[in-house]
Amino acid sequence: MATTGGAGRPEKRKAITQAATVVFGREGYVRASMDAIAAEAGVSKRTVYNHFADKETLFLSVALQNSAELTEEVRRLMAKYLDRVMDLRRDLVDFAVERARAVLSAGEHGALGRAIRAEVANIPADVLEAWLEAGPIASLRDLAAHFEALAERGLLAVEDAVLAAEQYTLLTFHGIAERSFWGAVPVADEEVERIAAVGVDAFLRIYGGPAARA
Repeated sequence: MATTGGAGRPEKRKAITQAATVVFGREGYVRASMDAIAAEAGVSKRTVYNHFADKETLFLSVALQNSAELTEEVRRLMAKYLDRVMDLRRDLVDFAVERARAVLSAGEHGALGRAIRAEVANIPADVLEAWLEAGPIASLRDLAAHFEALAERGLLAVEDAVLAAEQYTLLTFHGIAERSFWGAVPVADEEVERIAAVGVDAFLRIYGGPAARA
């Protein structure tokens, strides 16, 4: 994979990455062109190439940036709801709801994620792997670490924290994400809350620890 160019002014680079997020989200990876990105940014194509060696490099840059920003927001929500759990069910439901809302309201970030999922067969493998590591996999690891801490308190009974995190996500989030086409179609708050609550109840029937049942 080509390396990112180092020349050019920071404000130009920021304008290019913002424009690329819009264009890739709107057009997808294959159809998006460096000409369209340059026009969206209000710069020449030469300026784009001064900052980024090629389309793959630019796409990787914006994909990682957007993924990292959303991952950091999810990490903040984990800290808010799962660092000092007092009511396990309530905190797991509240986290699930807030995570879903963060993803559904991600705007251009969400559009880029939808483009990646829609064109997964066309995305360079190393770019896809880096995006997964910076986003979905990083969030899964963070959640697994929280579940391990809750298991140490006797609130959860988990042998494989990563598997538990995957199943929690499937039960409380993926149904909402799929129904909304990953943020493209609105889902009512009441439905988000219902899916999260039902999913948490199912999760706790599998993984609820002795302290949670006391």
